[in-house]
Amino acid sequence: MTVTMYGIKNCDTMKKARAWLADHSIEAEFHDYKASGIDRDHLQRWCDEAGWETVLNRAGTTFRKLPDTDKQDLDTDKAIALMLAQPSMIKRPVLQADDRILVGFKPDLYQQFFS
Repeated sequence: MTVTMYGIKNCDTMKKARAWLADHSIEAEFHDYKASGIDRDHLQRWCDEAGWETVLNRAGTTFRKLPDTDKQDLDTDKAIALMLAQPSMIKRPVLQADDRILVGFKPDLYQQFFS
């Protein structure tokens, strides 16, 4: 199984998720989408599978600092455009294992995902 973890290097949630993977002897390639970017195809796939409402981190400071006009009338295309412009608006981590994804980190969900 090929596992890739997408996120930002200096994020507490990312550190917890990486530690969980290490504790369970699961190797994962890391893709820092703030440093290396992310393409529309990845975001479209994640939004198709998990929903843009899950992928877009509306609780983060980057989203909250947006003008109200940017936060209104959100749909998949507008959410993807926002995340492409500001990758820190992507909820983290996004874990991709072969053809499945998991957005966010909760130990019990990781346990189910890898069972």
